[in-house]
Amino acid sequence: MHRRFIVPSALAATLLPAIPAVASPGTVGAPGIGDPYYPAAGNGGYDVSHYDLRLKYQPTTDLLEGTATILATTTQELSRFNLDFGLDVSEVRVNGRKARFATSGDHELEVTPAAPLARGKNVSVVVRYAGKPSELKINGWTAWARTPDGGVAAQEPESAVWWYPSNDHPLDKATYDISVSVPDGTQAISNGELRSQSSKLGWTRFNWRSDKPQATYLTTLAVGRFAITTDRTADGLPVLNAYSKDLGANAGAARASVERTTEVAEWLTGVFGPYPYNALGGYVPNVTSGFALETQTRPFYSPRQFANGANVSVVVHEIAHQWYGNSVSVDGWKDIWINEGFARYSQWLWSEKEGEGTARELADYTYAQHPADDPFWKVRPGDPGPDNQFDIAVYDRGALALQALRDEVGDDTFFELLKGWPAEHAHANANVGDFVRYAERISGKPLAALFDTWLYQPSRPSSPAAADAGVAGNALSARTAARVERPASWQKIAATNSVHDHGDRAGRGSTGHDHR
Repeated sequence: MHRRFIVPSALAATLLPAIPAVASPGTVGAPGIGDPYYPAAGNGGYDVSHYDLRLKYQPTTDLLEGTATILATTTQELSRFNLDFGLDVSEVRVNGRKARFATSGDHELEVTPAAPLARGKNVSVVVRYAGKPSELKINGWTAWARTPDGGVAAQEPESAVWWYPSNDHPLDKATYDISVSVPDGTQAISNGELRSQSSKLGWTRFNWRSDKPQATYLTTLAVGRFAITTDRTADGLPVLNAYSKDLGANAGAARASVERTTEVAEWLTGVFGPYPYNALGGYVPNVTSGFALETQTRPFYSPRQFANGANVSVVVHEIAHQWYGNSVSVDGWKDIWINEGFARYSQWLWSEKEGEGTARELADYTYAQHPADDPFWKVRPGDPGPDNQFDIAVYDRGALALQALRDEVGDDTFFELLKGWPAEHAHANANVGDFVRYAERISGKPLAALFDTWLYQPSRPSSPAAADAGVAGNALSARTAARVERPASWQKIAATNSVHDHGDRAGRGSTGHDHR
């Protein structure tokens, strides 16, 4: 979604408790973390290390009750700090003592501790809250989807605001314990490993743990009635897949796709290196959306992804994100190519592995579909802007950039790069410039001009296919383009063009295409 710059209303300002006399502008945490695409995203003044969420959800009423314990370290002296959150808060405690709190903007919870917090100190924050997530609208929409038997939290670039307080930006990743109580006969699905479940007085509690750093938008919660399959990988990792029991005609195709998650992950381990997390799986709830999302360890898939039959390519895309986007996360949302270009290219590599068209053939065919005057070439994948963050060009032109890199450095170096990058930046953040410098260092070649051409120039680059045809890239005729044979995998890959089409109201660019 395209977030707007949030300015606290006059009413919110009147509700704000007076700042203690010791406070100064330098002791108030910033209401945003500094992302130019989404200035209200995240907060300044602290780094979170762990979230402990203890929740209770009633599907029939959509009432969510929660207690969030947040462990953090201050990065400056703080007389006040913000959390991103939208539900009604009843109490906040900081280091065990009650704190004053107020709201501002669309989702800012402003917390004033009983005493200022020194820099570099460990801090615990406990927030008690309740509300109906589907009724919380921010810029006219909600990231919480109600289903016939429950509810689901899954969105990008933000979804946490609707169900727990957080520092809502990928720069501040943390580990998680998520404990959810739901009526007996209903399941609660979340990230990581299911450590335990127990029933008492008509309620069942599910306890999930993610023991590696995780961005807030990669957390998920799904409550409903699911058919669940479990297994373990050859390396002993727990695998859990879940399917709503009312998927109708899409049920078989969904299972036929998501049940191949372990196979896909094992193959990607050969491409990207060791799988970075403690669990694996996916889930398909009965939602009306059409997108998929790489929620950490357990991707979310809309049933519509399988409306035309099984499609393993979307599974490849979302599992690839576990390395590119989840383990190595963006510094800022302008670096989205590090997520989407690589996930799309993984689909091309899967096609190559399955004998349904090489990555080179897919690159040539993709290139041929977009003449020089196509707006596709105006989008700059290296910095697309918030309105084009999920434009199809970020995916396809982003993958074309990787094919150009492969052509330039050769297969041996290229695949060394694909494995080395997630190893070098595991569970951290990076930007496009970091990858360019990394590729130059490993390959020993100057590559800045190549990346500038494919990621930043608003025009159609020349193409090896065009050169082979004896014409300039921008002069490639429709007749020449028509001679580029369509790879067998093209239709399945194209069916995932809406994978990150999140259905928000602000738009994702002119193509109407969706996600990863």
